[in-house]
Amino acid sequence: VVQAVMIGLLAASVWCWTIIVDKTLLFRRTRKAMDQFEETFWSGRSLEELYTTLSERPTTSGMASLFVAAMREWKRSFQTAHASFVGLQARIEKVLDVSIAREVEKLESNLLVLATVASAGPFVGLFGTVWGIMTSFRSIAASKNTSLAVVAPGIAEALFATAIGLFAAIPALIAYNKMQGDVAKTQARLESFADEFSAILSRQIDQHAGDRAA
Repeated sequence: VVQAVMIGLLAASVWCWTIIVDKTLLFRRTRKAMDQFEETFWSGRSLEELYTTLSERPTTSGMASLFVAAMREWKRSFQTAHASFVGLQARIEKVLDVSIAREVEKLESNLLVLATVASAGPFVGLFGTVWGIMTSFRSIAASKNTSLAVVAPGIAEALFATAIGLFAAIPALIAYNKMQGDVAKTQARLESFADEFSAILSRQIDQHAGDRAA
C-alpha cells in the first residue's frame, strides 16, 4: 500500500511538472503575441487591413482573437443594404466578453490539477505514512521483537511517503498561485483592450449614424 501511494504521488508530481512547463510556455507565447498585437494595433494601421490579415490566419489568440471577433460582428452589421446600428454597441461588447471568457478558459485549463495535488498530496502521503507505521507495529507483534532493525525499514519507508507527498504538493502550490496571478494579469490586459477597442468602435458607430442622418 505504501509503495502504491508513493508511485501515485510520483506520477502526480510528473503530471504537475508537465502542466507547469506547458503553461509557462503558453503564458510566454501569450504575452509575446499580445505585445506584438498592441504594437501593430496602435501603430496607426488601418483596422480593415489588420482585420483582413488576422482573419486569414488559421488560429488567433489573445487580443487578436478579441479584435477579429469584434470586427466580424461590426462587418456583419453592414452586410445588409439598410444596416441598423440599434444594439450594435451592446452586441460588440457581448462578443468581446465571450472572447475574453474563452481566452481565460484556455489559460486556466488544467490549473485545477495543480490545486488538487497541492491540497491532497500531503494528506495522501500522510495516509501512506500511517499505513506503513501500522504495518511496522504489526511486524513487531508478529515477531515479538522490538529491535530497531526490525521496524526501521518499514518506518523509514512510511516517512518517505510523506516526503514524496510534500515534494509533489509544494511545487504544485507555488505554480498554481503564480499562474493564477498570471491569468489575472492577462485577463486585466484583455479587458482593458476590450474597453479601448469598444470605445473606438462606439465613435465609429456615432459617426456612421450621423452621416446617415445627414
